[in-house]
Amino acid sequence: MPRTITMTKLESTLLLLLQLLFLLACLTVKNAHSTTIINVWPKPRNLTWAPPYQATLIASTFTITTTTPHHNKHLFAAITRYQNLVKTEHYHPLVPPGVNTSTNLPPLKSLTLTVVDPYAGLVHGMDESYTLSILPSSATLTARTTWGAMRGLETFSQLAWDNPTRVAVGVHVWDSPLYTHRGVMVDTSRNYYPVKDLLRTVEAMSMNKLNVFHWHITDSHSFPLVLPSEPALAKKGAYASHMVYSPGDVKTVVEFGLDHGVRVLPEIDSPGHTGSWALAYPDIVTCANMFWWPAESDWPDRLASEPGTGHLNPLNPKTYQVLKNVIRDTATLFPEPFYHSGADEIVPGCWKTDPTIQKYLSNGGTLNQVLEKFINNTLPFIVSLNRTVVYWEDVLLDETVHVSSTILPKEHVILQTWNHGHNNTKRIVSSGYRAIVSSSDFYYLDCGHGEFLGNNSSYDQQTGDDKDNGGSWCGPFKTWQTIYNYDIAYGLSEEEAKLVLGGEVALWSEQADSTVLDGRIWPRTSAMAESLWSGNRDEKGMKRYAEATDRLNEWRSRMVSRGIGAEPIQPLWCVRNPGMCNTVHPV
Repeated sequence: MPRTITMTKLESTLLLLLQLLFLLACLTVKNAHSTTIINVWPKPRNLTWAPPYQATLIASTFTITTTTPHHNKHLFAAITRYQNLVKTEHYHPLVPPGVNTSTNLPPLKSLTLTVVDPYAGLVHGMDESYTLSILPSSATLTARTTWGAMRGLETFSQLAWDNPTRVAVGVHVWDSPLYTHRGVMVDTSRNYYPVKDLLRTVEAMSMNKLNVFHWHITDSHSFPLVLPSEPALAKKGAYASHMVYSPGDVKTVVEFGLDHGVRVLPEIDSPGHTGSWALAYPDIVTCANMFWWPAESDWPDRLASEPGTGHLNPLNPKTYQVLKNVIRDTATLFPEPFYHSGADEIVPGCWKTDPTIQKYLSNGGTLNQVLEKFINNTLPFIVSLNRTVVYWEDVLLDETVHVSSTILPKEHVILQTWNHGHNNTKRIVSSGYRAIVSSSDFYYLDCGHGEFLGNNSSYDQQTGDDKDNGGSWCGPFKTWQTIYNYDIAYGLSEEEAKLVLGGEVALWSEQADSTVLDGRIWPRTSAMAESLWSGNRDEKGMKRYAEATDRLNEWRSRMVSRGIGAEPIQPLWCVRNPGMCNTVHPV
């Protein structure tokens, strides 16, 4: 029913002041749209555009040239890609910049690129800084590395628009990311994604200056990765013979990532989430193919946290024969120095179904010791392959099954947090570990789409209530504003914050595949991209989500024109009527 609202005199005065501020904001925004707005996403750390806010045409013969010879094929690929993009994109902005295209200025014929160290590797902590100057007669881009050059080339491409192509002049940019790890995790086990969709995702990541594609390749549901030393795992564990990733496919994704400045970080989750391994090696997997939550069992006695049971057996020596082949082959296929070993969601009930583990426990052993045996047999081996090991936070923080920090050397281990928001990030870094933040409260892209369980009586209700505020364990849906406003170092000391490497959004694929991939990821992930690149606050320290809305509308439109199926965040009417879709009331 309608709500009755009464106001005091003070409240009426405050409302009048808010309305005046709203009108001023509208005028300011409209003036901005008619004069000085140029859109770059993510917003650079420092961008100036000098009056008289001019643009000049891009010459039909426009080229990108380097000042020193090099033989970096990935830099060559980026130069070729952006040279073609600038000349052929012809993007038409939703709100055209109100700039003067000078007839007195000659067309811009080239962009001169200087890369100080073109052979620096694509690794964590790489220098991605760049400076860009676009003057009336020349344009220069300087970066320390190939990867910084790619970020600068992306910025230059976004400063060009229209047909014939024009580019803003009098622009100076200095830019560098706040966080060195900015990623997207995609789960390709629960549902399969063709390689072309993974490549499109990596391409969109590069557009947004993201730099880590975390590939959660295997899980209990399927094992799609073809490994030379263990071909039976994919032959028997994949959904179908065409639903696999061959060594050639992996090379394609890795090389495409290098061409776009995106690291490809593999995750082979273990010892949990390994039911698919049982199709090839049933003797090394406990509780495989059992019903995940038997009717007679309480939740603590379940066999898995969702349908799809199976844990590797740490007490079976054969487990390590197979697993070390898997790890070795994966490290060979993926040059990335980080190796994600999972170690999340160890469910006691699964291990307790195995007679060997039952006997171990009856003789005084504990499940923590079982997990410790697994870590002690695998972590040193991964490190011996010159890899830093990434685990989900559970290996240290799980309330039921975890190991001591004494067997997780901080110099070799990074922990990725997903539970309890800021609290678990604090627990990880205060223990001295480096952290990657993927809080399910903010960064899980699958949330809010309902549960995937069949025979679910919780949805049989006539009240209109939405179970769990979105119908999923991590609901509600994470809006772009929620993601944009998340401060991943909130509540940390200055020293603790230095241990936060960055963040990743995560797309778990119980209810996602290639048909919805782009819309689930974009443009919400663009929001994280900007907050981790240049922050979510303006120069006065105020959250800038309000002004980011119009910019994100424009950037989403440009992504769509580039072939990325990003979902809309507002009606087009809002873009055409700046400020009219804002709220001036606290909500």
